[in-house]
Amino acid sequence: MADFNKVLTPGDIDNGLLNTVVEISEGSIMKIEWDRQRAAFMLDRVEPAIFAKPCNYGFIPRTLDEDGDELDTLIVCNEPLPTGVWLEAKILGVLNFEDDGEMDHKIVVVPADDRNTGDSISSLEDLGERWKQKIEHHFAHYKDLKKPGSTKVLGWGNIEDAKKIIRECIERYKA
Repeated sequence: MADFNKVLTPGDIDNGLLNTVVEISEGSIMKIEWDRQRAAFMLDRVEPAIFAKPCNYGFIPRTLDEDGDELDTLIVCNEPLPTGVWLEAKILGVLNFEDDGEMDHKIVVVPADDRNTGDSISSLEDLGERWKQKIEHHFAHYKDLKKPGSTKVLGWGNIEDAKKIIRECIERYKA
């Protein structure tokens, strides 16, 4: 397996495109994480079934968020994607999220070439309020059985907000 932080760039952020690598498939309870030091995926833990991932979950190579991990992505598409697949994705916005007192942003994306939808999803608004409510609920509660109250959903940001956070995380990675 390739070291994604060496073979991929973050993408063409200015034009609203990024590269993202899938860690966890939609519907999975396996908390799989990219281990930057070993350049491999690892099973960190198994979550309770009630906290299955509501969408595909990944990371942007060559970025570091404030929590010390690569910047997370929520990859919205019609089917679960397998761990280790990478794709070019279109930026829709960001979920501002705090985990144990640290910012842990989630950049929301869709595949850049989605012929199934005719590339019709171009903003968070296109996903609808119910989708955002499900995501907020998941992240507000997924640690309730182990560490209640340790997560906070702080709202949503648009495409420009997401690009700003991505650029900050690229600079943090380079430092």
